[in-house]
Amino acid sequence: MHQPDNAARPCPAYTEHRLAKIYDVLNPLAQSDLFYLDLARGEALNILDVGCGTGRLAVDFARRCHRVTGVDPAQGMLTVARSRPGGKSVTWIEGDVAAVPATEKFDLAIMSGNVFQVFLSDEAARMVLAGIAQRLTPAGRLVFESRNPAAREWESWTPAETAMRVEAPDLGTVNVHYDVTGVDSDIVRYDTHFAFADGETIVAPSALRFTDKQDIFGLLAEAGLKAIDIQGDWDGSAFTEESPEIIITAGLNR
Repeated sequence: MHQPDNAARPCPAYTEHRLAKIYDVLNPLAQSDLFYLDLARGEALNILDVGCGTGRLAVDFARRCHRVTGVDPAQGMLTVARSRPGGKSVTWIEGDVAAVPATEKFDLAIMSGNVFQVFLSDEAARMVLAGIAQRLTPAGRLVFESRNPAAREWESWTPAETAMRVEAPDLGTVNVHYDVTGVDSDIVRYDTHFAFADGETIVAPSALRFTDKQDIFGLLAEAGLKAIDIQGDWDGSAFTEESPEIIITAGLNR
């Protein structure tokens, strides 16, 4: 169907190259990035970045002399990742964990940026966790985070509270805001609105699952993993029921 001029065009979040180019502007280097980078201090590791997005962490790991594989299903994100300075030092794979050769074994796997929350069912979460478990070395670790549902962060995702104006490379000024469109049990659906300087507006629908700590532990066990450590925020604080994050380090359950 022809879209009239200036009409809002629907597009899955960050699959399109134009939206992927905005991602890093909306998500600048943060304490969470430093947390993940600190996991790989010392000797060179073989690292798997699941849901690597635009590849910022993957390239930073590679700059520190680690061997890195980044996997993501969004072509637009990987286009940005491959074009980053240093992008040629990372192995990029378009797809999910199943696309990573099972013979490849990793010392460290990460899912940063709340990637774990995009898996909207137990089955989907188990599949990705089991796939990672199959690709870990015996002493390998999986580290990931999920927003703590008890903090109810989505309640602040309103147009008024999230409106921002950013300057994006090659795109100029972009006005962005989020708007929750529905909450069904542990699934939160929301739209990201992008208004470009040329008058085009794109609406990107997304959905995230807010899984509590005990359910995550259960999914890990079913995938052959066990939690080794849990933190509640990026400053290393212990997890409490009021913590904003559930940050888990897991290893093989052997």
